[in-house]
Amino acid sequence: MTRDDWLVEGGRAWCPGCGNHRVLGALAEALARLGLDHRQVVVVSGIGQAGKMPHYLKVNFLHGLHGRTLAMALGVKLANPQLTVIAVGGDGDLYGEGGNHLVHAFRRNPDICCLAHNNGVYGLTRGQASPTAGSGFRDGIHPGGTFVPAFNPLAAGIACDGTFLARGFAGAEEQLAGLVVEAVRHPGFGFVDILQPCVSYNRVNTSKWYADRLYDLAVEEHDPADPRQAMARVLEWPGAQDRRIPTGVFLRVRREPYERGFAALGKGALGRGAVDPDRFLETVEELR
Repeated sequence: MTRDDWLVEGGRAWCPGCGNHRVLGALAEALARLGLDHRQVVVVSGIGQAGKMPHYLKVNFLHGLHGRTLAMALGVKLANPQLTVIAVGGDGDLYGEGGNHLVHAFRRNPDICCLAHNNGVYGLTRGQASPTAGSGFRDGIHPGGTFVPAFNPLAAGIACDGTFLARGFAGAEEQLAGLVVEAVRHPGFGFVDILQPCVSYNRVNTSKWYADRLYDLAVEEHDPADPRQAMARVLEWPGAQDRRIPTGVFLRVRREPYERGFAALGKGALGRGAVDPDRFLETVEELR
């Protein structure tokens, strides 16, 4: 299959030049490379511009509440661990409203791929500063600029014992598709923070702004198996606006996926298992 086999034909409800178009293309390319069956893929999203992405893919999808993307994705994975589950959300959805779920996803390590669209703003509600906007970002609510530092999701992932942490850029589709493939194949929580321009509301972090600062860890002496090296790299940015920004795989380590701790899931999807009515009644009695 090709990437076009994964894409729904028709227009997209995104602005011309929005990074979401390129992220969608990279995801479709990754799915084609993985050779998956359409029926075995579930893409889960919350509310936001990024949350519309599952509508444009030929996959099963669950579109739910703002900030609850990872909670729903975990539910899908636990109900049927044989599915390939991909969670998609924006920086507001995953880092703001859903920040608590992200922290525990790193800690639990479910076998889920998570793609975070990071453009520094709430694009669906007219560009308010998101947790990754950083100090000094100006919008209609903060005409004098925000006064809190930007949230660093990759640093949080290392601190919470994450197992696969990467950063991509919407303007580098080839690299991004490869990172998505690695994140899906990783036996655990495969997290990719994706930098992308918002042409309508973020006039600072433009495509050129990123292009002038990005560099690929693949050309550096970096060992993704070393959490200390990974932390040193992720702390390079966000920070001063003139800093170089690393992309690529920061951390790749092994730890048992969360769902393997449940003996019942070793038999496959919960809905396909047999129910012992006597054991069920015994359990109810024990809980009284």
